[in-house]
Amino acid sequence: MRARTYQIEHHRAHLASSFLVSPFEEAALLSVDGFGDFVSTMAALGKRNSIHPLTQTYFPHSLGLFYTAMTQYLGFKKYGDEYKVMGLAALGQPRYLETMREIISDTPQGFRLNLKYFTHHRHAPDYTWGGGQPSFEDVYSPWLGKRLGPARSYEEPITERHADLAASLQARYEEVFFRLLHLIYQQTGITNLCLAGGCALNSVANGKIFERTPFREIYIQPAAHDGGGCLGAAYYVYHTVLGHERRFVMKTSYWGPEFTPAQIDAALGKRQKDMAEITIRRMDDEAQLVAQTAQHIADGKIVGWFQGRTEWGPRALGNRSILVDPRRPEMKDILNARIKRRESFRPFAPSILQEATAEYFVKDYPDPFMMKVYPIRPDKRAMIPAVTHVDGTGRLQTVTQEENPLYYRLIKAFAAITGVPIVLNTSFNENEPIVCTPEEALDCFLRTRMDVLVMGPYSIERLQN
Repeated sequence: MRARTYQIEHHRAHLASSFLVSPFEEAALLSVDGFGDFVSTMAALGKRNSIHPLTQTYFPHSLGLFYTAMTQYLGFKKYGDEYKVMGLAALGQPRYLETMREIISDTPQGFRLNLKYFTHHRHAPDYTWGGGQPSFEDVYSPWLGKRLGPARSYEEPITERHADLAASLQARYEEVFFRLLHLIYQQTGITNLCLAGGCALNSVANGKIFERTPFREIYIQPAAHDGGGCLGAAYYVYHTVLGHERRFVMKTSYWGPEFTPAQIDAALGKRQKDMAEITIRRMDDEAQLVAQTAQHIADGKIVGWFQGRTEWGPRALGNRSILVDPRRPEMKDILNARIKRRESFRPFAPSILQEATAEYFVKDYPDPFMMKVYPIRPDKRAMIPAVTHVDGTGRLQTVTQEENPLYYRLIKAFAAITGVPIVLNTSFNENEPIVCTPEEALDCFLRTRMDVLVMGPYSIERLQN
């Protein structure tokens, strides 16, 4: 029997990937990214199992491409480097905001690029793959340099000017983004919001939605970027095309592979010759494993935490994570020097017991997928300096026993030792994709200066570092 195929437009797939797995029966929907099927932005109304587009922004105008062009101009050339600029923005002031408003201006329906600053409308940028990494040529024109001064090369030190440009970029992005949200609310009158597209990963802007718009409930699934298109296409066909009623809400990101103790043991056996100064203990008592790991973190050790199914999406959410003590201000520099080897201005995220969120953050709203940045309460910032960004914010992940019982118990055990219900959580990798398999986790542990690797029931610890 021949299978029937359906072609789902790019932004409908994005919107479906969020709304059709959300807890909402109806919601305002927004998808924003670079481009997909010659559309960069789509607003829609979601009702039960259907999606009704309201407005679209077409090529060559794109809020996502504006952010990408400025990211390249600031010297960050790798695909997906926009999140670096988002972190850099906190170090600067929006002194170039008026120029940003010249580069991307408002229209009654949304926004418009000043195309003299861009090249993508003249010829498609070339994509290349080198060393397993996608990259593409600059999409900004020489006019940008004439207006703002020379572009930064990657090797050039980051100055106050660069931080101010990043802050201006982020500020203008937020102006356009929030105006889009207000326009959607005016059209729908609904206070539930679903976001998708690559721009839905701008956690700084997402954290201001409650403050700056009428929306009161927000859902963003963990792979909101193009990686989530497959999810949206499948659910669009199942619910919108075929008419099946919705029954599933995506409350967790743990949809990847899981590995048995036997598979972990086999991976350890293959690297036996590399572990002369490493001790390996198997602890089938989960309570003992959690208690010992919590003590390692409290003692200032860097712990690789490899448990359960791999997260789906760009965030490590407690199954493929590196964990450290958030109370120690030196941990930012230690992690960057020994493991992450990344820019010093980039923040690290806190994982917090959900019931403790209001005690530490000004906004008490669940966020299991680490999609929003909120201010940390001023009286708590000195307690958790390693996860407090320079502007006093943190990109939180709320953790519940229902969604990740083992990770929840680990943070609770750490809180019993320290009085702080938070651990610093960063992705388990060293300037590479997040590890997925036991072999990848072990390789990362052995080539970096991580202290402990807790993989399934095994605690793997260096005798000296």
